[in-house]
Amino acid sequence: MSADIPIYPVGAAHAGVLAALHCASFSAGDQWQEAAIRELLPLPGTYVGLAVQGGHPAGFIMIRCVAGEVEILTICVAADYRQHGVGTALLTWAIQQAEAEDAESLFLEVSSHNHVAQHVYQKAGFKQVGLRKRYYPDGSDAFVLGYTCNRAALAEA
Repeated sequence: MSADIPIYPVGAAHAGVLAALHCASFSAGDQWQEAAIRELLPLPGTYVGLAVQGGHPAGFIMIRCVAGEVEILTICVAADYRQHGVGTALLTWAIQQAEAEDAESLFLEVSSHNHVAQHVYQKAGFKQVGLRKRYYPDGSDAFVLGYTCNRAALAEA
């Protein structure tokens, strides 16, 4: 993780900040409101990393660890901080959390229309493992991407 982009674990006290970031990052049909975020945060195995730049929230990632797998529930980067490594730093944080939980893999869905995010995930080592047709409210497909954690990869070698 880049020393330039600190990632802080956060919880319910930051639900309003997380909701504001999410709403500013996604179209109306995909936005998570504060109440929805508050419902997710106490679920077992749920972790949130908040990226901060210049004292301002720059983005966050929410993951859920269950049965040796980690799902990236959402990741968002505020418009002013895109293309500055924030998304990569958040993914690195999530991978570190997954490995600390002894997870074998991470997975997520990304819109077939979101080419920028696809590039970030591919660069981080995620590979397409599935497809969900017309998954998003706009009718776009979701690519299901997976990442094999280092500990799992080492065990297979």
